[in-house]
Amino acid sequence: MISVPKVSILIPVYNREKIILETLNSAISQTYKNIEIIVVDNKSTDRTFEIIKEFAKPYPNIKVYQNEENIGPVRNWRKCLEYATGEYAKFLWSDDLIDPTFIEKTLPFLVENEDVGFVFTGTEIFNDDTGERTKAYFIGETGIYNTQLYIESSLLGEPFEVPVSPGNALFRKKDLEKNLLIDIPNKVGSDFKMHAIGNDALIYLLTSKDYPKFAFVNETLAFFRSHKDSITISAESHILSILYSIAQAYFVDNYVTNEKLIKKFNARLLLKIFRHGKKINVKKISDFYFNKSQFAIDYLYLFNSLFKFLSKKLF
Repeated sequence: MISVPKVSILIPVYNREKIILETLNSAISQTYKNIEIIVVDNKSTDRTFEIIKEFAKPYPNIKVYQNEENIGPVRNWRKCLEYATGEYAKFLWSDDLIDPTFIEKTLPFLVENEDVGFVFTGTEIFNDDTGERTKAYFIGETGIYNTQLYIESSLLGEPFEVPVSPGNALFRKKDLEKNLLIDIPNKVGSDFKMHAIGNDALIYLLTSKDYPKFAFVNETLAFFRSHKDSITISAESHILSILYSIAQAYFVDNYVTNEKLIKKFNARLLLKIFRHGKKINVKKISDFYFNKSQFAIDYLYLFNSLFKFLSKKLF
């Protein structure tokens, strides 16, 4: 008998009355049918919850919940996981969309390969107001890759641009439960459970350490909406950059032993201090870390990175 495992599509939502129907339609339209859709409303103050309940009436596989009070975004992500019963799961942010074939084309990589930790797809970032559409996270041909490539690309921004948001990825639910951290220890007093910038990136990194492989589908199967109310767009770019670096430094702090990679990552942190540090009170490399005491830098890598940055600014 062919295995048809259940997949949970997790939709945490807050105040999305104007766009939530698009997201729900993209979830329920999946060609792979053994899915459940878990929607947890974080005590919206608009009509979001009423719209979701009305939409869900004809669909027994859409399960709708509402928190008694707003518990912050990251705790709401975890609420979705608590209600989920699928073996596999994906987060679908309430402002994003997925292609009808998303689950059909990503799931086989996890079902058929125990050494693959996650699979992500090519993505389109779109803006309804401007009509602008850009492609992102295309790293090569459809297939299976070494997770070290993901880790290095995430920490260094090369050789590939890889996603930090799991909105274009499928995971095993057990790994999401393990690797979605509510908070991240830090020295700058940042409340990661409330701003939710960095927790998403750690899902990928922490899963990467447990599996030798990840998979990529070279098709545009995920669509990220760019708008002023999204978590990442509403945050100023310099704050976004620093917070993601603190989350990555947590991973380096606890799990990376490759000295060459650490030195290059520290060089990248120094460059971010040069660019953004004064705006968020980060003055030295140790400010990014919580425990680490080794802050050696690959200066050749730093100079090359600085040259590339200045070249873009000048030319």
